[in-house]
Amino acid sequence: METIKITVFQAYLFWENAEKNLQNLGLRLSSLKGKTDLIILPEMFNTGFTMNVEKCAERMDGMTMRWMYNTAKSFECVVAGTLIIEEEGRYYNRFVWMSPDGSYVHYDKRHLFGMANENSVFTAGESRVIVELKGWRICPMVCYDLRFPVWSRNQENGYDLLVYTASWPDKRSAHWRALIPARAIENQAFVIGVNRVGHDGNEVYYSGGSMCISPLGDVVYYKPEDEDLYTFTLNPKDLESAREQFPFLQDADKFSLL
Repeated sequence: METIKITVFQAYLFWENAEKNLQNLGLRLSSLKGKTDLIILPEMFNTGFTMNVEKCAERMDGMTMRWMYNTAKSFECVVAGTLIIEEEGRYYNRFVWMSPDGSYVHYDKRHLFGMANENSVFTAGESRVIVELKGWRICPMVCYDLRFPVWSRNQENGYDLLVYTASWPDKRSAHWRALIPARAIENQAFVIGVNRVGHDGNEVYYSGGSMCISPLGDVVYYKPEDEDLYTFTLNPKDLESAREQFPFLQDADKFSLL
C-alpha cells in the first residue's frame, strides 16, 4: 500500500439540472489536475437526491458517465459518486468508480430510503463491491447504507477504507456525526463520508458535515455547513499501526449475512 491523496467535494447541487451541475463541478475541480488520486462527490451529484427518474435517469453511456470519464482522464485520477441509472426498465442509485483509462466498477445502493419512497422507485443492489487503488482496498456505499452495520462489516480486514457518498439532511445530522466514527472504530478502517450542502427542490436542507475518521476514531477531516473542496492524504502506516496495536477483530463473532 502507498499513501493516497483523496479529494472530497462537499458541493451545492442545482436541482434536477445535470448539465449545470456538471459544468459547475468541472469548474470547481479544474485545479486538481495531477494533484489527487481520488475525487469523491455527493450522492446523485448531477441532479440532487430526487425520485423524478423519468426526467433525471441516464444510461451507462450517457452524459454524466462521459463527464466522469473525461474528468478522470484529464485529471489523472479516479472520480466517484452516484447517479440515477436506467437499465431494462429498472432504476438504480448507482455508485460509479471511474478510472482514468475509462474502466469502471459500480455498486448499486443496497438500502433504499423508504421514507422518501426510494424503495418504490429504485431497485436495490444485491452485493458489495471492493475496488483497489494504490494498494488500498476500498468499499463504496451510499447514504442510508450507513445505518446498517452488518452490511459494512469488515470481515478478516477485507477492506481498508469505507466510503459513503450521501445526501444526508441536516435534521438527522447528529446521526451522521455519530455513525461514521462508529463504522470506523468497529471495522478498524478509515471511513469517509461525503455529503452535500444547501436546499434541494423539496426544501430539504443539507448542512454538509463531510468527514474522514481514522480506525481509532480520530478526525482526519470534518467540514460542517459550507461548500468545500478539500484534499487530504492517508498513510497506510496509520492503518497498520491501529490494527497491530489493538487487533480486536480477531475476537469478532464468526458469522456472515453477505
